[in-house]
Amino acid sequence: MPATTDLYDLRGLQCPLPVLRTRKRLEAMHPGAHLWVETTDPLAVIDIPAFCAEVGHRLMSSEAAEGGGHRFLIERRR
Repeated sequence: MPATTDLYDLRGLQCPLPVLRTRKRLEAMHPGAHLWVETTDPLAVIDIPAFCAEVGHRLMSSEAAEGGGHRFLIERRR
């Protein structure tokens, strides 16, 4: 994993906040940077991949998080 990988803890937030905050965080990052997003929102497994597909970011990984919730690894594109 590259040194530009950040972890963004969004556990406890409900829809639509995980996607909105992920969007804002990615906008502040350089293209090619990676971001781990952790969330406990059950809708995130639908919303985060849909967001990535819609705006053109690459969803590199989607997995169950330790202790509950979900983790996503996103590569910022453009």
